[in-house]
Parts: sequence; structure tokens; C-alpha cells
Amino acid sequence: MAEREERFLELRPLLFSLAYRMLGTRADAEDVVQEAFLRWQGAEETEIRTPRSYLTTIVARLSLDALKKAQRKREVYVGPWLPEPIVEPAGTHTMEMAESLSLAFLHVLERLSPTERVVFLLREIFETPYIDVASILGITEANCRQMVTRARKRIRERHARFQVDREQHLGAMNSFLAACVSGDVSQLLRVLREDAVLYADGGGKVTAALNPIIGAERIARFFAGIAKKGHFAELRAQPAEVNGRPGTLIYEGDRLESVVSVQVDEDGRIAMIFLVVNPEKLVHTAKVAGAN
Repeated sequence: MAEREERFLELRPLLFSLAYRMLGTRADAEDVVQEAFLRWQGAEETEIRTPRSYLTTIVARLSLDALKKAQRKREVYVGPWLPEPIVEPAGTHTMEMAESLSLAFLHVLERLSPTERVVFLLREIFETPYIDVASILGITEANCRQMVTRARKRIRERHARFQVDREQHLGAMNSFLAACVSGDVSQLLRVLREDAVLYADGGGKVTAALNPIIGAERIARFFAGIAKKGHFAELRAQPAEVNGRPGTLIYEGDRLESVVSVQVDEDGRIAMIFLVVNPEKLVHTAKVAGAN
């Protein structure tokens, strides 16, 4: 049993990253991984081809079932639903495959059906052979390939992959924050793409835009209006890694008020802004940030 537990701990980061990409919340991903551990402990040796394939299969199936149930709740969610951010201290580079962990990428994955999502992740992100993906889900390999092709197309339509280095990303984030504080519309327009989109997730728990705000002009006036009311003067910003990308924690006094992540285009302008203000999605981040 000790050997099994040791092997599980080696694979745990991979298993968690699959469950998190599927479900978008830390608690749900942890529940899936814990259930996989219990099944792993009770499995017969004859059931296990390799530890990785066995555990990946269990986590994929559990995550698929959990996502199908979660989607019913998300259909009545108040405002845009964003993943719970995973936050690390600024300058930390421990998260693997940061592009597929970014809030921008995870947001696009929401466009896929639960089955398309697990097939795409297993094949494209975790490089699982088609024959194994088909076996995990109990579908034909041909059907599996068709789903991956469709998912790729839908993701390409929604998610532009910009090649931006960290310094450029940080520069865009800092310029954006400075422009928000100043409330200068012209300054905000300079850092935003014309077709930029703002997503704010308050979950009905706190005040937040109930619909995405589309277009640089509308976003600029939105933040300028907040600045005019003096709200930004009460806040302080702390740099952090948000899902493997430079991001920002916003505090009001000692209370974590929001987590900000942006997607930056190849010209250094912001294409998307993700603002997580739902306090239920900030609980773990607040604990981690407070411990640092």
C-alpha cells in the first residue's frame, strides 16, 4: 500500500490539473482526485495496466460526470461564469502548460460539451493516444477523432494564441491598472484592443456587470465611471501569478476584493479582461495570499 500511495502522490499534480481543467474549481477537482485515490487503493492488480492510464481514466470519467451535473447549475448562474483562479506568488513559474491553464483558455473550453471537453483535453493537452481516449469514454476511435477536430475548430474560432513574453504582459497589466486608477478614458483606450471584452464574475454575491462588456470604448467608460466615484483610491494592487500568467490581486483594506487576469495581444494591447469578484471563488486565494 505504501508503494501505491507513493506512486499516486507522484501522479497527483497531473491528475489535479486534468480535473481542474475539466471543472474549473479547486474544491471539485480535489474531490475528484480524492475519489480516484480511494479507488486506486482498492483496485486489483489485474485492473491496472499502468498507474498513469488507470488513474487518468478514473479522473477523466469522474470529472465528466461532475461537469455534467455542474452545467445544470451554471445554466442559472448570475452573470458570466469564470473558473476559480489558481494564484501563486508573483514570479513563481511552477505551473505546467500555462497556456492551457490561463483563464482565457479555460473560458473558451466552456463552449465545448462535457464530452468534447474531456476528449480535447486528454488528446491535445495530455497527449493521450486516440485509442486510449476512445477506451476511456467507451466510444469509437473514429468518433473520438471527429470530436477532437470539432473542438479544435471551435477553440480556434474563440481563442487567439498571442505570442507575448512575460515583460510585455506585465507592462500591459501595469499600464491598464494605472489607467483605471487615473480614470483617463484616452489612456485606457491606448491599452485596450478596439474589440476588447471584459468578463466580471460576481455570481450574484456582489455587484458586477451581468453581461460581458464588449468594445474598448465601453470598457474604458466603465472603469472611468468607477474611478470618478473614488472607489479605486480605496484599493491596493498586489502582483501575482494567476493561472500561470502575470495577474493582480486587488485588496480593499485587508480583504481580497478581486483577482484580475488579462489576455494580451501581439501588439501589447489587452484583448480580454477577466475579473473574478465572487467571494466564494476567492476564499482559497485569500488564505494562500495571507500566508505569504
